[in-house]
Amino acid sequence: MRRRLTAAALAACAALTAPAAASTPAEAETAYPVGDLATSIGNFLFSPDAVPGANIWSCRPSAAHPYPVVIVHGTTSNFGSAGAMMAPTLANAGYCVYGFNYGETSLTAGHVYGLGEVAASARTMSAFVDRVLAATGAPKVDVIGGSQGGMMPNYYIKRLGGAARVRTMIGLAPTNHGTTMQGLVNLGRSLHVLGLVNDAYRFIGAPTYPEQEEGSDFQKALFADGDTVPGVRYLTIATSHDTTVTPLANSFLHGGDSTNILLQDLCPDDPVSHSGMSLDGPIMQIVLNAIGPDEPGFKPRCTGYGPNV
Repeated sequence: MRRRLTAAALAACAALTAPAAASTPAEAETAYPVGDLATSIGNFLFSPDAVPGANIWSCRPSAAHPYPVVIVHGTTSNFGSAGAMMAPTLANAGYCVYGFNYGETSLTAGHVYGLGEVAASARTMSAFVDRVLAATGAPKVDVIGGSQGGMMPNYYIKRLGGAARVRTMIGLAPTNHGTTMQGLVNLGRSLHVLGLVNDAYRFIGAPTYPEQEEGSDFQKALFADGDTVPGVRYLTIATSHDTTVTPLANSFLHGGDSTNILLQDLCPDDPVSHSGMSLDGPIMQIVLNAIGPDEPGFKPRCTGYGPNV
């Protein structure tokens, strides 16, 4: 016991007297545990803003991976949940990885984010990306976002100067051109009750829902000048099992340097649905290729499927 106490005291003295490290190269990080659905649920409840391997502000991008990666969660989610698999996987691959929560309203209660107006959420993203670039010294970031997290960054890119700061925009089942919610939005319009429903959403503190409806004023204004911006690479991945973004083609962007992938064209048996895309093995492989070697015609191994949730 005496020897252990002495060793601990010497270690503490060494830590106090050693000079602080100026930076942490991304390649030097140890392996971080990669989460699954259970981890995602646990993080949602108990670690809404922290994931192993992410938000290490001393991280410095390497020559092999010069662009930091920013993960953007979706509606009613949080970074801890959305990044459970992606963040440690990317960090283990040598990337500096970051993520943040946005869209806080009276309903958030410390866990449920992505509810506020999209423009305000994009301003939160703008400030966060600026912080990442200042900390890492990188010229641009790569962005990976699911659902609203794949759509909201388009406002940042198109309206807040983000085009100069984003190299790659990867959307996982993004709500880019809105959703009919399996026809419910169209039914509400035909019955002249959609306005009342949307007013209720705004009243309870969830104004993002009306903005993500197909044909909303927000959607029309956001893409009135086209889907893409020159200088940004776009990759959109959709799943045929998506019951949230309907029709699923609404996820896709067109024009410019944009690529659209229907996951089942590559892995027909992949059952992953809307909320499970950040936990899907083939999607993770596609993402790593897109921000890494970017091999033309890349085909993932059809294994490690995400959940049908």
